[in-house]
Amino acid sequence: MCFDSDSNRSRCACMLLEMISFCAGVKANAASGMAVHDDCKLKFLELKAKRTYRFIVYKIEEQQKQVVVEKLGEPGQSHDDFAASLPADECRYAIFDFDFVTAENCQKSKIFFIAWSPDTARVRSKMIYASSKDRFKRELDGIQVELQATDPTEMDLDIFKSRAN
Repeated sequence: MCFDSDSNRSRCACMLLEMISFCAGVKANAASGMAVHDDCKLKFLELKAKRTYRFIVYKIEEQQKQVVVEKLGEPGQSHDDFAASLPADECRYAIFDFDFVTAENCQKSKIFFIAWSPDTARVRSKMIYASSKDRFKRELDGIQVELQATDPTEMDLDIFKSRAN
């Protein structure tokens, strides 16, 4: 009965999509509709060009459907400070400016993108972060290495060192 005309067909299709996304508990536009706050790109450019920060932690604000800057690490902060800034039970994206010395004794730096998704995070949160990651990464031009971590051992200093070379 709902398919009597094209406009009714359209309305029914929209209602069905809304019901499916509501039942699944996931917004239909989670993958493509997540906005990126301008500050995210600006702070990344400052880290990349001016080395103003050691790290940046990003958070998805689910109510506003956008990625925002949650925390900025000062240039003198360490890898331990960075690891401590990630919540134990919530997902986050992060950028870490990793300094290292090569085998040839040259000082270098690599920009790491970390997708932090701890096992204890809510399933809905993991799904939103996973489906939005590629779109968000495209906004940050200059990422050199990507890490995905579900517990702190997957992003300890030795992992950074091995991935930097």
